[in-house]
Amino acid sequence: MFTGLIREFAEVVSYSNNILTLKAAYKPKIGDSIAVNGACLTVTHLSSSGFSVELSLETRELLALENLNGKVHIEPALALGDRLDGHIVQGHVDCVGVIQSFNQRENGLDIEVGIPEKFITFVIPKGSITIDGVSLTVNDVSKKSFRLTIIPHTLEKTLIGEYKIGRRVNVETDMFARYLYHMFHKKDALDWNGVDRIMALY
Repeated sequence: MFTGLIREFAEVVSYSNNILTLKAAYKPKIGDSIAVNGACLTVTHLSSSGFSVELSLETRELLALENLNGKVHIEPALALGDRLDGHIVQGHVDCVGVIQSFNQRENGLDIEVGIPEKFITFVIPKGSITIDGVSLTVNDVSKKSFRLTIIPHTLEKTLIGEYKIGRRVNVETDMFARYLYHMFHKKDALDWNGVDRIMALY
């Protein structure tokens, strides 16, 4: 699990044969989970200046791989007892979104992000969403996009301030929205009568 609060920027040293090598101040251990631009990956190799992670086929099919160059966001997995800020993030990217527009406001920047329509179901107004590993609050939701307002602190502490229109970004929707949708929309879905029956047992 992660929080969507970026620990630092890492620098991509290389990405070849599904191995991503990063230069970073953070020192993980072999086997540790770390989110890179929002994707939970496993540390497979350590070096004096950083570490390497491996991307599976399924992971590669879900990510905006073109952004694995220059700087990337990294966040180590939560340890038991860590303070939970941001929101609960799994590091399981749902889809790639596209930056559609910017609108500068008095004390923030509005960003419109388009995603495939089937994933909009899991985007909730005033709920949480993760963009390239950054925990953000959704302001408005339309049929195929949603609007975020990014405050100056977030623009300073993440790479979002460098984004351009047309950039593809990794999107993880709200975990609880996905769970609830799955529970109530599968063939033998749990309904509210079923919930009442379960509650009556306790």
